[in-house]
Amino acid sequence: MAIKSQADFFSGVMFMAVGATFAVGSTNYTIGDGARMGPGYFPLMLGVLLALIGAVISLQSMVVETADGGRIGRWAWKPLAFVLGANLAFGVLLGGLPSIGLPAMGLIIAIFALTIIASMAGNQFKLRDSLILAVVLAVGSYLAFIVALKLQIQVWPTFISG
Repeated sequence: MAIKSQADFFSGVMFMAVGATFAVGSTNYTIGDGARMGPGYFPLMLGVLLALIGAVISLQSMVVETADGGRIGRWAWKPLAFVLGANLAFGVLLGGLPSIGLPAMGLIIAIFALTIIASMAGNQFKLRDSLILAVVLAVGSYLAFIVALKLQIQVWPTFISG
């Protein structure tokens, strides 16, 4: 069989690789069963599901014809850098970096930084739209994680919440 859509084929392969990695990694934990799920049950099922979706996408890429052959384009370095940088900033701001003396900034500031930095990955960045999205995400996260689930996550910077 010939590959009729390169982009779909390699996307499917990527899904299968990530799914297989999660499935294999989950075996380091107790799996359990459907009635008594262990900590490895969800990553195993998620990994298997992701690998199956990848297989379907890869097989479909050999059957469905695309106009341009589904060629893989150039690497999109700008979006890749901004999305990875946004996630790194979120982690650093949420927990702080004691090795360089950066205190934890809390959930709200971390979400604002994540949203604004990740929004810069697109071609049409508008600060107003990013701030609106950040407010919605921050309020939703606060209500879900702090109010509803009662998780002990620092909400504000340490120098504010004292």
